[in-house]
Amino acid sequence: MNAVNLTKKKEWAELGVAVPSFDYSSVIRRTLAAPTWVHFGAGNLFRAFIAELQQLLLEAGKVDTGIIATDTFDFDLIDQIYKPYDNLTLLVSLKPDGTTVKKIIASIGESIKGDTAGLDRLRTIFTSPTLQMASFTITEKGYSLVDLSSQFLPVVKADLTAGPDQAKHVMSIITALLYSRYQAGKLPLALVSMDNCSQNGAKLQSSVLTIAEAWLKKGFVDEGFLCYLRDQQKISFPWSMIDKITPRPSEQVEKHLTELGIEGMSPLVTSKNTFVAPFVNTEIPHYLVIEDQFPNGRPPLEEAGVYFTDRETVQKTERMKVTTCLNPLHTALAVFGCLLGYDSIAAEMKDTELKALVEKIGYEEGMPVVVDPKIISPQAFIHEVITERLPNPFIPDSPFRIATDTSQKMPVRFGETIKSYIVHPDLKVTDLFFIPLVIAGWCRYLLGVDDKLITLNLSSDPMLPELRKALAGIKVGIPQSYQGQLRPILANPVLFGVDLWEVGLGKKIEGLFLELIAGKGAVRQTLVKYLSTEG
Repeated sequence: MNAVNLTKKKEWAELGVAVPSFDYSSVIRRTLAAPTWVHFGAGNLFRAFIAELQQLLLEAGKVDTGIIATDTFDFDLIDQIYKPYDNLTLLVSLKPDGTTVKKIIASIGESIKGDTAGLDRLRTIFTSPTLQMASFTITEKGYSLVDLSSQFLPVVKADLTAGPDQAKHVMSIITALLYSRYQAGKLPLALVSMDNCSQNGAKLQSSVLTIAEAWLKKGFVDEGFLCYLRDQQKISFPWSMIDKITPRPSEQVEKHLTELGIEGMSPLVTSKNTFVAPFVNTEIPHYLVIEDQFPNGRPPLEEAGVYFTDRETVQKTERMKVTTCLNPLHTALAVFGCLLGYDSIAAEMKDTELKALVEKIGYEEGMPVVVDPKIISPQAFIHEVITERLPNPFIPDSPFRIATDTSQKMPVRFGETIKSYIVHPDLKVTDLFFIPLVIAGWCRYLLGVDDKLITLNLSSDPMLPELRKALAGIKVGIPQSYQGQLRPILANPVLFGVDLWEVGLGKKIEGLFLELIAGKGAVRQTLVKYLSTEG
C-alpha cells in the first residue's frame, strides 16, 4: 500500500478495497501550499474516523486539501505507520454479520513528528492565514498538566521554566504554536478537542491558558497574547462529543487481509506501547457533535455527517450517551460479565439474562428520564447500541477493560438517573429495580470471586483498597458473614451521587446483594429469577 499502487484501481477493486477517486498527489501539493487543518494525536481513532470525514469531503469535491497529522508523543507512529505507507491507511469497517467494508484513506496531506525539525514545520503551518482548525485526539491524559497531588508534571515544570522555544509537553507545544500565530498577525483559529471526555474544550482551554499565564509571568510572552487567547473572535475552543469504538488491530482482520494477498499488514507495538498496524479496524456507527465556533471558517463537515450545534446541545448529547444510552449498559455488562466468566461484550449479548438486563436498564429505567438533545434521537441511538453495536462480535471489547475505574463511573452512569427519578413528578425512585441490581452486582464483584467461586482478577480502580476493606469479612455461601458492611458504601454520595439509604434504595440493594452471595451459582440464579423470559 503506497502512493504508486494507489493508481491500480482495478487490482484494488478485485480485492474488494475502494480507493479514492481524487488525485492524491494534487491533494498533497495543495495541503503543503495552503494548510487548513492540522490534527494532533495520529492514532487509531483519528485514522478510523476523523481522517475518513475529510476523505468524504475530498471525494465530493467540497474541499481540496488534506489534514496534516502530527504526533508529539509517539514518534514511532509517524516513522513506522505513516511514512512507509505514504500516509495512507487501510480502513476496515466491521459489520455485525462478519463482513467488512474496506477502503484506502488518502486524506492525510502530510505527517509530522514533534521533534525539532517537525516543530519548525508546525510553526510555519501555524503562521499560515489559511489554517482554520487544529484538532486533537490525545486522550484525556494529554490535557493534564498536573499529577495526582496537583503538582505540575516534571515535563510541564521544565516547559514553564524554559519557555515557548523549548516546549515538550503537547499543551506547551500548542501554546507555543499559538504564540507564533499571534506574532504573525493575531490570526484566528479554532482548537477542537475531539477526545471522549466531558467538557473537552474547557480542558484544552484551561491548559493552554495556564501555560500562557506562566510564560507571561516569566516574560516569555506579552499581555496581548493572553488577550488574543481569550478573544473568541480570534481563538475558540469548541466543545465536542465523539462516539466510535475503535479497538486495537485485530488478528482476524490481519489474517483476512493477508489471505486476500495484501502484503505488509502486520501490527506492531510502538515504544510508547501503542498497538497499531497499516490497517485500522472499527465499527461502522459513529457520532461527532461539535460546538459551531470557528473564527476562521471550517470545512463543511456537516456534509460528512458531523453535527454542528451550540454548547448546550453538545452537553445534552454527551449526557444522553453517558447517563442512559451507552455507558450504563456497558458497566452493567462489565460487572456481570466478569462474575460469569465472559471475555467479550458481544458474547454477553447472546446471554438471555444479560441481554434482558441491558434492555431493562436502558429502555425501561433509563429512557423515561433520558436527556433529549433533539439533533440525535435517543430512541434510535439506544436501539442501535443494543441491536448492532454491543452484539458485534468483530469489536473485541472485554468486560475486564470496561470494569476499570467503575467507582469513578458510578455517579454519572447510574447516579444521574437516580437523581432524575427523585425530582421527576410522575416517577418514584423506589420503583427502580435493575439499576439497584447492577449496584448490588458491583458490590458482589468487589468480593473478588466469580460465580464459580474462582478468584477474580479485579480491574484497576483507585478506590479498590478502600472498598475491599469495607467489605472485609463477607464470604460467599455464608450469608451470616454479612453484618451490614454494605451500608457505609451505599450511603456514600461520592460513589453514587446520592446517599442510597436516604433515597430509599439501600434496603433493596442490600436484599439483592444477599441473594447474590447465597453461594456458588447464586449470581446466575438471581439473574434468572428476575430476568428469565420464562419467569
